[in-house]
Amino acid sequence: MLGLLIGVAALGGGFVATRNFVRRRLRFVDAVRKPAAPLVAGLAAGLAATAVALPLGALLPVTVWTAAAFGVGVAGGVASGRRTLELPPGS
Repeated sequence: MLGLLIGVAALGGGFVATRNFVRRRLRFVDAVRKPAAPLVAGLAAGLAATAVALPLGALLPVTVWTAAAFGVGVAGGVASGRRTLELPPGS
């Protein structure tokens, strides 16, 4: 049960943090508007989370599925954040 809660927290945290980052910091970056941006970001975050989760797996109920949930959250956050991007007037 604890592992499931950690997975849900990783998914939600990855989604919210990434969506806010894309909205605030990446609104002027053209690469975030490409269709592959959420996939690339989700894959990179999932691989990084897996590298962090493997040593923690001995101490906490953190598994590769938790890392995958984090990657899915990041991909969803990028997709959601880029949909709300608006170009400033005059650009």
